[in-house]
Amino acid sequence: GVKLLLHGLCSNTTVKSLDLKGNNLRTVGAEALGKLLRQNKSIRSLILEWNNLGMWEEGFSFFCHGLGANNFLQRLDLRNNQINHQGAGELATALKQNASLQELDLRWNNIGLLGGRALLNCLHSNKTLKRLELAGNNVPSDILKAVEQAMDHNQDRQTILSETQNRAYILSKEVLSLKDEKTKQFLDLMDTIDKQREEIARSGKTSAARVSQLQEALDEQHSIMNSLKAKLQMTEAALALSEQKVHNLGELLNATKAEQTSMAERHFTELQQQKQEGADREGKLLRDLSAASEKNLLLRNQVDELEKKCKIQQDQLFQVKQDLTNTTAELKLRAVQAEERLEMEKRRFKQSLEDMESLRLKEVDHMTQHIEASERSMQDRIQRLEAIRIALEEELSQVKAAALTERGQAEEELIKVRNQARLEEQQRLEHLEEKLRLMTESRDEAQNCCLKQKQMVAEAQAKANQLSLHADGLRRRLEELQQDLNSKEEEKVTEVNKVKVELQEQIGHLQAERTAQEGLREKIAALERQLKALSSNHREALLDKEGEISMLLEKLRMKEADISRMREEEAQRASFLQNAIMAYVQGSPLGAHGSRK
Repeated sequence: GVKLLLHGLCSNTTVKSLDLKGNNLRTVGAEALGKLLRQNKSIRSLILEWNNLGMWEEGFSFFCHGLGANNFLQRLDLRNNQINHQGAGELATALKQNASLQELDLRWNNIGLLGGRALLNCLHSNKTLKRLELAGNNVPSDILKAVEQAMDHNQDRQTILSETQNRAYILSKEVLSLKDEKTKQFLDLMDTIDKQREEIARSGKTSAARVSQLQEALDEQHSIMNSLKAKLQMTEAALALSEQKVHNLGELLNATKAEQTSMAERHFTELQQQKQEGADREGKLLRDLSAASEKNLLLRNQVDELEKKCKIQQDQLFQVKQDLTNTTAELKLRAVQAEERLEMEKRRFKQSLEDMESLRLKEVDHMTQHIEASERSMQDRIQRLEAIRIALEEELSQVKAAALTERGQAEEELIKVRNQARLEEQQRLEHLEEKLRLMTESRDEAQNCCLKQKQMVAEAQAKANQLSLHADGLRRRLEELQQDLNSKEEEKVTEVNKVKVELQEQIGHLQAERTAQEGLREKIAALERQLKALSSNHREALLDKEGEISMLLEKLRMKEADISRMREEEAQRASFLQNAIMAYVQGSPLGAHGSRK
C-alpha cells in the first residue's frame, strides 16, 4: 500500500507535507521513498518517525541516494528508525550532495561515535542545514558541541545571506526607481522640445504673414523701411548678445564635463587603491592562516612527543616497580631461609641438651670429663651461628641500602620529569596565549579594515549624490536658459535649431555620464559583495581556529589530570611499599632477636 501511495505521489505537485509516522516501513518502503525524493518537487516536509528504515542497509542506502538527489525537501524526521553508524555514514554522503534540507531529526537511534563523526565531517561541506538533533544516540559530548557550533555557523551564514539578498533587492528597487525618474525627466524634456517646435512653427507662419504685409507696406511707404532697418540693427545686436550667451553656456558645459571626468578618474584611482589594499590584506590574512596552521602542527607534534615521553616514563616506573617487587621477594626468601636455619639449629640444640641431661642423669661420674668437650662444641656452634647471623644482617643492610638508593634515584627522576613537564606545559600555555593574542589582533585589524572600506563606500556614495545634485542644478540652469531663449526664438529660427542640436548633444553626454555613474554604482556594489565575502571567510577561519584552540586546551587539561593521577598513584604505591618494608623488617624474628640483644 505504501508503495502504491508513494508511486502516485511521484507526479503530484500540490502536496507540501507528508506524515508516515508509525507505519513499520522497511526495505520496500525505503526504496519507494528514495524514488519519491528523486522525482517529486513539491514536498517540503517528510515525517518518518517510529519506522524501521535503518534495519536493512540496502534499502536505507537507496533512500539516502534519493535524499542526495533531492533539492526541494526542507524538513526530515527520522526518529526511532534503528539507524546505526553505517546508516549515519550514508546520510552524511547524502547531506554533502543535498542543498535544500534545513532540519534533520535523528533522535533515539543507534548512531554512536563513528556515525557522529561522519555527520560532523559532512557539515563542513553542507552550508544549508540549520538544525540537527542527535539526542539518545550514544554520541560523545564533544561531537555534540561541535555539531551545535556548526549549526550556529550555518544559521549565521543564512542570516547574512538573507540580509545581503534584502539589500540587493532594495538597491535594485532604488535603481529601477531612479531609472523611471530619469526616463520621466527625459520624456518631459522631449515633450517640452516638441511644444517649442510647434510654437516655432506657429511663429514662423505668423512671421511669414507679417513679412507679406511688410512687403506690401514697403511699396507704399519708404519711411517704414527706415524704421525696419533700425529694427533690424537692434535684432542684430540682440543676436550678438545671444551668441555670446550661447558661447558662455558652451564654456560652462565644457567646464562641467572636465570636472565630471576628473571626478570619474579620481573615483577610478580610489577604487584601484581599494582593490590593491584588499588584495594585500587578503595576502596578509592568508599568510597569518598558514603560520597559524604551521604552529598548530608544531603543537600537535609536541603533544605527541610529550605523550611518548609519558609512556617511556610509565615504562620506567613499571620496571622500577618490578625491580622493587623482585628485591622484596628475594628478601622474603632469604629471611625465610634464615628462619628455617635458626629453627633447625634450635632443634639440634634442644636435642643435644636432652642428650646431655640424659647422660648427666645416667653417668654423673663421667660429667666432668665430657663437660669440657661439650662446652667447646657449644662455643663453636654459637660462634658459627653468630657468624651466620652477622652475614645475614650484612646482606639485609646491603639490600636495604640498595633499595633506598634505587628509591632515591626513582624519586629524583620523577622530580626531574615533573619539573620538565611543568616547564613544557608553561611554555605551551605561553605560546598558546601569544597565538590567541595575535589572532585577536588580526581579527581587530580585519574589522577596522572593513569599517574603513565601509566609510570609503559611504563617501563614494555621498560624492555620487553630490554629482547627481550638481547635474540637477545644471539641468535647472539649462531649463532657465531655455526659457530665456524661448522669448527671443520667434525672431531667430535658424539659431534656435543650432541651439537645439547642441542641447541634444549635451543630453547625450549627460546620458553617457549617467551610464558611467551607474557603472560606478555597480562596481561599488561588487566591492561591497567582495567585502562581505571576505568578512564571512574571516569569521569562518576565526571560528575554526577558536574550535581548534578549545580542543587543544581540553587535551592539555586531560593530560594534566592524567599526570596528577599518575603522581598520586605513584606516591600511594611508594608509601604502601615503604610501610610494608618497615612492617616486615619490624615484624621479622631477626629484628626481634637483634632488639633483645
